[in-house]
Amino acid sequence: MTIRVTVWGENVHEQKNRVVAEIYPKTMHGTIAEALNRQDGITATTATLQDPEHGMTAERLAETDVLIWWGHAAHGDVSDAVTERVAEAVWSGMGMIFLHSAHFAKPFKRLMGTPCNLSWREAGERERIWVTSRQHPIARGIPDHFELENEEMYGEPFGVPEPMETVFVSWFQGGEVFRSGLTWRRGAGNVFYFRPGHETYPTYHQPLVQQVIANAVRWAHNPEARLVDPTDAPNRPVAQALEPIVERGPRLHHDGEAGYR
Repeated sequence: MTIRVTVWGENVHEQKNRVVAEIYPKTMHGTIAEALNRQDGITATTATLQDPEHGMTAERLAETDVLIWWGHAAHGDVSDAVTERVAEAVWSGMGMIFLHSAHFAKPFKRLMGTPCNLSWREAGERERIWVTSRQHPIARGIPDHFELENEEMYGEPFGVPEPMETVFVSWFQGGEVFRSGLTWRRGAGNVFYFRPGHETYPTYHQPLVQQVIANAVRWAHNPEARLVDPTDAPNRPVAQALEPIVERGPRLHHDGEAGYR
């Protein structure tokens, strides 16, 4: 089975910042997709903020097994309709990976239901990433720790719900620590957040970072058929109860009308 991945990139810094364009001549999302396409059993394509409906049409999401999201400068430009569409796809069973500053992306905040805030510093300092769950599939083939010579610091506390698992933690040269690899389940969908990836550093060219993302794609993939409508909340009338019951007490809804019976 081939896992179909869509790598969503904001595609703003690559167009406006010479340093970013030089580090990522194929764009950040293009670089991530290219690395994934070298993996067995994964095919990756890209979509951007500038595409119609941000490239996140219902048809595109239906054909996406795992969606990877990177955003930073234009979180507010993502439409609420697309945000809700992405969230519903996750609830239905689509896997979701958020990278770096996508902690403030609308879909991430929608799925987390919390501020998702943190402390930060852009000083090009060394980041040491530690594996905290050695047997986790996302950590497969990753040493106990590895370093990125230059990265943006993210520091605790991280305003997200308690994760299902913590796969990585980071230490920064300035002394801060951060839970840098976290998993959640939202509906039928698996969600992973991975911290590294500031746009002015070549993080997504790093082989171990690429391997973590590929591992996360395989972990996030749900091979089961998607839920048809994850928001469905049907009424089950008395006549359809599995055991015979007698109606009692006041009712707010009756025959589709508000009121009491």
